[in-house]
Amino acid sequence: MRPESEAEVCEIVRGGSGQSGALSLRGGGTRGVLTGGEALDLSGLAGVRLYEPGALTLVAGAGTALAEVEALLAGERQRLAFEPPDLRGVLGREGVSTLGGVVAMNAAGPRRMQAGAARDHLLGVRFVDGTGAVVKSGGRVMKNVTGLDLVRLMAGSQGTLGVLTEVALKVQAMPEAVVTLGGPEQGAKGLACLRRALGSPFDISGAAMGAFGSWVRIEGMAGSVAYRAGRLKELLPGWEEVEADWGLVRDAPVRGAEIWRLSVVPSEAWAVAEALPGADLCFDWAGGLIWVGCEAGTAVREAVRGRGHAMLLRGPSLQIGGRAWGEEAPGVARLMAGVKAKFDPRGVFNPGGMV
Repeated sequence: MRPESEAEVCEIVRGGSGQSGALSLRGGGTRGVLTGGEALDLSGLAGVRLYEPGALTLVAGAGTALAEVEALLAGERQRLAFEPPDLRGVLGREGVSTLGGVVAMNAAGPRRMQAGAARDHLLGVRFVDGTGAVVKSGGRVMKNVTGLDLVRLMAGSQGTLGVLTEVALKVQAMPEAVVTLGGPEQGAKGLACLRRALGSPFDISGAAMGAFGSWVRIEGMAGSVAYRAGRLKELLPGWEEVEADWGLVRDAPVRGAEIWRLSVVPSEAWAVAEALPGADLCFDWAGGLIWVGCEAGTAVREAVRGRGHAMLLRGPSLQIGGRAWGEEAPGVARLMAGVKAKFDPRGVFNPGGMV
């Protein structure tokens, strides 16, 4: 099914009945985990509805191609600050990434530790809940709210709570200058250097380590970037300016039968790595994010237990309708189930997904 309007989405959702009417929500199918149910192709909900460069505001249908949005912004020297990754290569998928998919996964790349994730730039959403009703939350300006913040709730819900039909985002001007410093340290010493840079007052926008080396990125006005780069060289002796492709970091440069995404305490990142000998690893956010490529059956969840969370993105054990996350703590599971029941009482959306 491929609805062309929000009204058609409402009709489709109302026509479902319990598990037999389950829907698998898909934009371009380029990120996230495929779930059970009949495919609901949301790419027809496309088009930029409003773009005001002076107000740094963009409103678009959830099915709008991410590439279209990025090209439009680039024409005004603007960008999505949270640097959404392209996971088609690492997940072995094709298709066109959509803006709704980015929001549903709360996607973010190396700049997240400075600028935040997608949810931190989301101004408003429209979505269809499990009863077929249209819900609108937020607007076109960032403001404090009281009660349940539905805008941020939808970001990262992975299509389990409702069908996103429209999103409003705050965008960012491109920086005047970008400098990357590279250092010789690897392993635990390399991660320590990244954490030292991140803990400095020099406003780091990227801190990563992998097969490409150890990198720290600084962005902003040319004079400020030059000053901060000089101070960082004092803080990290032996580090020099290098040519760097941050797309390598953003798009998870790891390979293996299984692909995992780990969120951990940065100071615990190397301990996790040591528990995964032979794995292909890439560290982002100064170790707060670890991409793992490994053989099927590797004890990844055990390695991260007590240190953070693990999400399986690709692997033979992850079948359609299977769980990407491990079991949640009982209290968290009850809370998530309660939210799911409120927004999707019939269990229509993405059964077997996150909740």
